[in-house]
Amino acid sequence: MRGAPPASSTPSTSRKQKAPGSDAGVTAPASPPASPTSSTGDAILMSVSALATLIGDALQRVPKSLRVVGEVSGFRERTHWYFDLKDSEAVVNCVMFASAARKAGFMLENGRSVVATGRVDFYAKGGKVSFLCEKIEHVGAGPLELRFRRLVAEIRALGWFDPARKRPLPTFARRIAVITSRTGAALQDVLDTARRRCPAVDILIIDVRVQGDRAASEVAAAIEWLGREHGTWGVDALLVTRGGGSAEDLWAFNEKIVAQAIVNCPIPVVAAIGHETDTSIAELVADERAATPTQAVMRLIPDAASLLEQVEALDSRLRTLVDRTISGQRRRTEDALRHLASSLRLTLAHARSRLERLASRLEQNRPAAAQARREARLHAAERRLSAAIAARMARMNLPALETNLRDAATRNLRRSREAATALERTLSAVSPLRVLARGYSVTTRADGRVIRAPGEVSPGELIQTRVSDGHFGSTVEGEAPTRVRPAGAASPPDEPATPTAPGPAPSRDRWSPPNKRARTSQDQLGLFGAEA
Repeated sequence: MRGAPPASSTPSTSRKQKAPGSDAGVTAPASPPASPTSSTGDAILMSVSALATLIGDALQRVPKSLRVVGEVSGFRERTHWYFDLKDSEAVVNCVMFASAARKAGFMLENGRSVVATGRVDFYAKGGKVSFLCEKIEHVGAGPLELRFRRLVAEIRALGWFDPARKRPLPTFARRIAVITSRTGAALQDVLDTARRRCPAVDILIIDVRVQGDRAASEVAAAIEWLGREHGTWGVDALLVTRGGGSAEDLWAFNEKIVAQAIVNCPIPVVAAIGHETDTSIAELVADERAATPTQAVMRLIPDAASLLEQVEALDSRLRTLVDRTISGQRRRTEDALRHLASSLRLTLAHARSRLERLASRLEQNRPAAAQARREARLHAAERRLSAAIAARMARMNLPALETNLRDAATRNLRRSREAATALERTLSAVSPLRVLARGYSVTTRADGRVIRAPGEVSPGELIQTRVSDGHFGSTVEGEAPTRVRPAGAASPPDEPATPTAPGPAPSRDRWSPPNKRARTSQDQLGLFGAEA
């Protein structure tokens, strides 16, 4: 059924779960029986020592010198050489002491086929039967090595080893799936390392066989199932691992079915198979290879302490950057304020200078100043005229001139009298006193400003009213006065109509002042719209 894990695979997310220990079994008797030859029924009861002696005696019948052909596996150099000789059916533990190893002439390699000469030995204290090699001859690559090489060549041709195909590991995985044997030591290494580095990362355990005939199919089925269901389980990466062993023990991870499942998996896969010196096809096609299960976990799970240090370093850098930014902004703000203050001072200075120039121009154009300049010009002209007259009089006939001047003065006086009479009539016609004499009045506020609209006064305010022959004071009473517009008035509400006193229009034939500007002041008391 789609979505279900393989039959032999059991996912688990418990971080505290421990695999069953491998030390479970029948407890040995507290002490050996008194006689090694005593029996119960058909079975012979004996001590361990007696059994070891029996095995040693049985091995005495094996020939003292044997030549064994097999493939080297699990080679270890610890002063002496320790390795296994194997074929497709069995494995024999071998030991070659240093004195004999120095005479071999070459270094052993896993996967090589050799002929070992030696004898069978039983080490009673260790309970091990070993083949003690006295001489070893190099034959060539063994069957498993040749099969491994052929499979590597085939997979390389498919492009499964290409680094460009491999996916990057997640920076911070939320959950990691581990495909391995629940009873293996590799799982405990994974759980312990993950717990130390970052307990926040969940571990999903999928229990499979990791050696034997059915191991490859179970591992491949688990990878395929997780590839389909990784979204449901929230898995970000996959770890395929197991502990060390011989080449036969690790062979399940050299099968093409496992390699193909890893290549087709949609999430990154990390493989850690065997020891550091072991290399499997599963590790070659995986997105990341680790020498040990612990190293694989370190690749997948970040160190919480390192993350905390990074966060603190970033916090310090951020604080420094913020402080530097604030300081820079403060300096720029202060510079802007100083520039603004300088600009304001300069603007004010320009405005003050312009105001002084305008005041000077205004002072020059004031009526008093203009009148003073005109009087000065008149005085100067008068002096020049007096001088010119005196000079001319000195050259002229005074009696005749006197007669001419008298005649001219008489004519000018007559014209001036007539002009004054005309001006008097015009002034009388437009005089505000004449308007008051017809029954009009002028009302002003306490400061002398003329009141033109009801809205300009308020209840309780003291006002002055002028009539033709005097004035009197009064106080505004009642509510705020309401403005009343005379019928037919065309003035807008905010511009009160100004009564106009009737009078004769000035004649064009009347005399004008010497400056040729008709200066009429028809509104001395503010009766015709201008403020007093």
